[in-house]
Formats: sequence, structure tokens, C-alpha cells
Amino acid sequence: MITYKPLLKMLVDKNMNKMDLKTIIGLSSGTVAKLSKNEYVSLEVIERLCAYFQCQPSDIFEYVSDDK
Repeated sequence: MITYKPLLKMLVDKNMNKMDLKTIIGLSSGTVAKLSKNEYVSLEVIERLCAYFQCQPSDIFEYVSDDK
């Protein structure tokens, strides 16, 4: 499973919230909702986030095994 916890942590560290992704980066409400629910987003979205935050994709999301 892909999780966007690193992105959410980054937002907290930068004193930002998820709605800032809409206003500052220009993501749609649907895309922000997908990020909140750990759903798949396009690589274009990942690229825009990386460009804005000057980071690597691994700073935005991580893979967590579904195995328990």
C-alpha cells in the first residue's frame, strides 16, 4: 500500500495544511482528497509536489506492505 504520511508530516513541519496544497500548489480538491485517503495520484502530481518542496518522491510517499 502507498501512504502519503511523509507528505503530511512535511506539511506539519512547514506549518502548512492540506488546503494549502490547493491554494499554493494548485492541486484540485479531488487530488487533495486522494492524498488524504492514500489513493493513487498521477506522477504529474508527485512531480509538482517534488518541484514545490524541492524534494525526492520518497519524501512524499512510502510503500508499506499489506502483510500483517
